[in-house]
Amino acid sequence: MQSNVGLILEEKAADIGNFMVGRLLPFRQKRAVGPFVFIDHMGPACLKEHQNIDVPPHPHIGLSTLTYLFDGSIFHRDSLGYAIEIKPGEVNWMTAGKGVVHSERTPEYLRKDDKYLHGFQIWIGLPKHVEQAEPSFVHIGKADIPSWEDNGIYYKLIAGKLGDRKSPVPVHSPLYFIEIKTKAAQKINIGPQLFGEVGMYVLDGTVKIEGNDYGSKQLLIAKNASLCAFETNGETTLYLFGGEPFEEERFMFWNFVNSDKTVIEKAKEDWKNQNIEAFPKVPGDDKEYVLLPGTKQKKNVITFTQEEDQRRGKFVILEDDVPAGEMTYVWAGTNKFIIDHTEAYEAFGGKGYAKQLVMKGIDYAREKGVKILPLCPYAKKVMEGDENLHDMIFR
Repeated sequence: MQSNVGLILEEKAADIGNFMVGRLLPFRQKRAVGPFVFIDHMGPACLKEHQNIDVPPHPHIGLSTLTYLFDGSIFHRDSLGYAIEIKPGEVNWMTAGKGVVHSERTPEYLRKDDKYLHGFQIWIGLPKHVEQAEPSFVHIGKADIPSWEDNGIYYKLIAGKLGDRKSPVPVHSPLYFIEIKTKAAQKINIGPQLFGEVGMYVLDGTVKIEGNDYGSKQLLIAKNASLCAFETNGETTLYLFGGEPFEEERFMFWNFVNSDKTVIEKAKEDWKNQNIEAFPKVPGDDKEYVLLPGTKQKKNVITFTQEEDQRRGKFVILEDDVPAGEMTYVWAGTNKFIIDHTEAYEAFGGKGYAKQLVMKGIDYAREKGVKILPLCPYAKKVMEGDENLHDMIFR
């Protein structure tokens, strides 16, 4: 009998910002499995107190993203205004449609601790009539994901449909994303309930298919989903994903997926030019963004803006028109200028912007002919550390 294993792909290393992942899709030999166009296996990784996930705001079009964690935590923010932490067993489902922007970072309360991260980051293409739809976001709790046991086999329907069961994740085309766990060797014939194309990824343990053993870091693509049958060799965790493929080819550039190349070209220009009509800013995370691949890093242009309202004021330093830090001050009467806070934003650390802000405040105080009371510890350190500035300190 001819084998039903049509393709075996080895997980390959890829870099997402400051974190290495194992990429399962796409590959040259296989660009998609059903509507699934991209799968990253994140971790497992133990991150030290100084190591954090920081994927700054970046755009998507023409797809839905599905984030599913086994361990750890990620904080999601997007241009729709959603700000939510995703924990193990939960699902973040974001449909980009005509365009959305989001960031993914280690939550603040974990940034100075050792932490673990392990999970999947998945992109699912959209049907042609949904590619230009309004973006949306849904968070599904762990308890809402359908789970059941059948003769020692434990199932979880993370997304899509399996037989009469349906996940609450609001998918846009016929698909499935299934977790299967066994504690002992089991024979599983799930093919009659599947449809379209199907891929298998073994997370832990091994499986036997047609007399051959397969383990982790391999993506197996079946020739015929309805013939999907296998044995688990003891304690095993695996994932099946797939569904009906689209009739039209899906093109992909970076984070952009679409059936029309001209839509992707427009998205590239919109992001490169930071067109906020097409790609709005992310509330609470708008100090930086990921550059379009191939965009040359231009020489940084540093400028300052100043705001002042009666007694309070602020200087902001900008790098290429992107806010990089701020210094706030207070007027105490007419002869005392108080610097109460100086900050270089995290993404711009190590560039000396905090000191430039303090010096900007000092120049402003000199112009006004007043002394400075540096209540901000950093400003105090700068002024007391330079004897040429001692005469500017209010004592």
